[in-house]
Amino acid sequence: MLGTIVNALAIIIGGTIGILIKHGLKEKYKKTIMQGLGLTIILIGLMNALEAENLLLVILSVVIGSIVGEWIEIEKKLEKLGDYAQKHLGKGDSNFSEGFVTASLLYCVGALAIVGSLNSGLNGDHTILFTKSILDGVTAIVFSSTLGIGVIFSAIPVLLYQGFITLTASALEPFLVDAVKYNMSSVGGLLIIGIAINILDIKNIKVANMIPAIFIPLIYYMLTIFYNLIT
Repeated sequence: MLGTIVNALAIIIGGTIGILIKHGLKEKYKKTIMQGLGLTIILIGLMNALEAENLLLVILSVVIGSIVGEWIEIEKKLEKLGDYAQKHLGKGDSNFSEGFVTASLLYCVGALAIVGSLNSGLNGDHTILFTKSILDGVTAIVFSSTLGIGVIFSAIPVLLYQGFITLTASALEPFLVDAVKYNMSSVGGLLIIGIAINILDIKNIKVANMIPAIFIPLIYYMLTIFYNLIT
C-alpha cells in the first residue's frame, strides 16, 4: 500500500500548490494550459491504446464495459459524490465537481495505475507507483490551478481504487499474463483519450461509465481458463 499512499499524498500536495497559485494566473493562461494538457493526455492515451494484443477483444471490452457502466450509472454516482463534497467542503468553487471527476478518472484509468498497483501487491515493488506519483503531482498542480480544490479530493478514489487492486493482486496473479495486461492497458488508453476529448471540449464522453471495460480482458481470460478446465 506504500506506493498508493505516496500517490495520494502527491496529488494532495500538488493540488494544494495549484490552489495557492490559482489566483496568480489569468484566465487566458488557464485556458491555454488546459488545452496543452489535453493534448499531452491524448499522447499518453495513444501510447497505452497501441499496446493492444487482441484488437477484437479491446473493441468488445469497450462495448460490454460501456453497457455495464451505463447500467450501474457510474458517472452519475461519481458526479453526485462530487456535488455532495462540493456542498459540504467546496462552497464557492463552481468547478469542484468537474475537477473531482476529471482528475479521479485520469488518475485511475491509466495503465500505470493498474500495473503499478499489481506490482506493488505482488512483488512489493512500488517503483511504478512512485513514478506515477510524480506525474500525478505535477498534473494536480495544473488541474487544481484551473479546476479548483475538487482535484485534491480525487486522492480519495485513487487511494480506494489502487489500494483495492494492490490488496487483491495475489489472488489475480495466475490470470495476469502479458496478453491480459496489454489489453487492459489498451482499453485504459482509449478511456484516457476520452478524458482528453472532454478536457478539450470537443464532445462530452461518459468516460466513467466505460471504466468496467478495463477489466473485461481479465474476466475473458478467467472464463477461457474455466472453459478449458470443464471441456
